[in-house]
Amino acid sequence: MSLLNRLFGGNDSQGEEKDRAFWKILTSEQMLEDAVKKSHEKKVVLFKHSTRCFISQTVLKNFEREVKSSDKDAEYYFLDLLAFRNLSNRISELFDIEHQSPQMIVLENGKAIKNASHNSISLDLV
Repeated sequence: MSLLNRLFGGNDSQGEEKDRAFWKILTSEQMLEDAVKKSHEKKVVLFKHSTRCFISQTVLKNFEREVKSSDKDAEYYFLDLLAFRNLSNRISELFDIEHQSPQMIVLENGKAIKNASHNSISLDLV
C-alpha cells in the first residue's frame, strides 16, 4: 500500500478480499438451483447488492462485519444485481418476493423463510 493510501484511507484490496472470502458469487441459474438445494442442509443467505448505490454499499459493509464476527452456520451468496438483473428477477419470481436493493433473503428447506431490505438487513434474521 502506498504512503498516500495509508494517509488518506485508500482501499486495502487484500483486506477486503479476505473479508469477503465467505461469499459465493451468484452468477447463474444453475448456481441459484444449487443454493436452493443446499438450503435443505443448512440455511442459505442470498444478498442482492446494487454496486451503484451508496446505501447498498453501506448495508453490505455492515453485514460483512456481522458475518465476520459470527459463528452462524450458513452459506452466503452474493448477487451483483446490476450485472445479473435477470437472476435477480428469477429470485423474485421463484420466492414470490418483491425486488428490493439491497436485499437479503434467507432460504431453508428450499423456501424463503425471511427477507429484509435496506437497514432491516441483519444477521439476526439468519
